[in-house]
Amino acid sequence: MFLLPWLVGFFIFLTAPILASLYLSFSEYDILRSPLWIGLDNYTYLFSDPVFWKSLKVTFIFAFITLPLSIIFGITFAVLLNQKISGLSIYRTCFYLPSIVPIVANSIVWLWIFRGDEGGLFNNFLSKINITGPLWFSDPKWALIPLIIMSLWSIGNSVLIYLAGLQNIPQSLYEASEIDGAGFFQKLFLITIPMLTPTIFFNLIIGIISVFQYFIPAYIMTAGGPEYATTFYSLYAYQSAFEDFKLGYASSMAWILFAIVVFFTWLAFKSFSGKVFYQGK
Repeated sequence: MFLLPWLVGFFIFLTAPILASLYLSFSEYDILRSPLWIGLDNYTYLFSDPVFWKSLKVTFIFAFITLPLSIIFGITFAVLLNQKISGLSIYRTCFYLPSIVPIVANSIVWLWIFRGDEGGLFNNFLSKINITGPLWFSDPKWALIPLIIMSLWSIGNSVLIYLAGLQNIPQSLYEASEIDGAGFFQKLFLITIPMLTPTIFFNLIIGIISVFQYFIPAYIMTAGGPEYATTFYSLYAYQSAFEDFKLGYASSMAWILFAIVVFFTWLAFKSFSGKVFYQGK
């Protein structure tokens, strides 16, 4: 009886839409008319759609750059913020603050920072040292870079998780290594990172799930332009559904995305099997 409200909500608001999207992925549906069963036509057209492949390429480039960098920077900042220095709580707060700023506000601020003219903060700084900055969001070669930088700016959540993992590493290991004459980097690569592998693996899985669903900043800042240079997979699915009213086509894209995320999650489990150190084992 206590679980009943949650179970009702789970089946109505989660399970039912998932099953409905699976049915719609095999149908032609534009909201105004009833779904028309067309079998695999949506999936057939999907793989011949050039914008689909462009959106997939943009998403993969973004994922394979952002995910490794977020892990490297996250561990680096967590190790630095784990040192015994004065004002540590202030530094930790500063690193975490970007994560609690609403993502729409973040996007607008970064849109101003990377404006293509000298009114943009970054280009204005470059002009002071006699460098002409690119047009950023108006240039297909540069449009993706500000979005990558913005995603790395708000890694406070992962830094907080890494910090929690560092707190669980027994200090006795460091004390024993110091007696043996181990330096900073020896302790980092032989103690810290191996003992932190469960936390790294957790952030990797969460990162895989989130990075392939990147949507809001691109929608607000570029709307997928210029020339589809920032048309992420989720953004194209949204545009297909709610701008072109091709909900069946968008549903098929959603299930392809589900398969991609499942594959890379399985690959992560397969690759790191036996390489994650759990203290209880």
